[in-house]
Amino acid sequence: MIQFKNDDIKKKRILKAFINAVRNVISKEGIENVTIRKVANKAGYNSATIYNYFENLNQLIFFGAISFLDDYVKAIPFYLNKSDDELDQFLLIWKCFVKNSFENPKIFYAIFTENIGDSSENLFKKYYELFPEELDNIPKKYIPMLLESELSKRCSIHIKPCIEAGYFTTERAEEVDERIRLIYHGMLSLMINNRLNYSKEEATDVFMKYIKSITKSQALKLS
Repeated sequence: MIQFKNDDIKKKRILKAFINAVRNVISKEGIENVTIRKVANKAGYNSATIYNYFENLNQLIFFGAISFLDDYVKAIPFYLNKSDDELDQFLLIWKCFVKNSFENPKIFYAIFTENIGDSSENLFKKYYELFPEELDNIPKKYIPMLLESELSKRCSIHIKPCIEAGYFTTERAEEVDERIRLIYHGMLSLMINNRLNYSKEEATDVFMKYIKSITKSQALKLS
């Protein structure tokens, strides 16, 4: 469990030191080359100390990888400004997400697909409590989604306007979200393991074709 109080300066300083060390390794050597020993050495602590703060290596990498979502986060307003229609925006925000995912599959896999241990914690919220400045230039309406660690919860947030606009019932929206998430995790895993013979552009196009088909089959009306 990643627990700290806002006035616990020492614990927050050590957490940030480890996270910044992970960022450094990812930047210089790639996410696949992150090890406990490398991170500890760069942070100036021994390896055993890391386990006082993080459950496992995957969780440590998760925190270090979040800052590499910057391009995706900054692109969200650009995509959503292309349409005022709720269903169009739902599809556009998925396009933004998968385009960036397939451009940086190892980063997105580490954050949204990899097993990082206890999933009951909202780890994104913990991250932004440590690095609140990274949300300074983000429009407030996007922050609730960005604070969610679980992709299913992010999906439920950005499909809600479609429910309110009458495109889906709550039940159909849940089915749409589940189908799309399963396709996403499957394609991302295949790409990570070099079992998908698509370029990142082709993969994005294929994914969008699938989710447009899913939304069309479940929508009570079309935009």
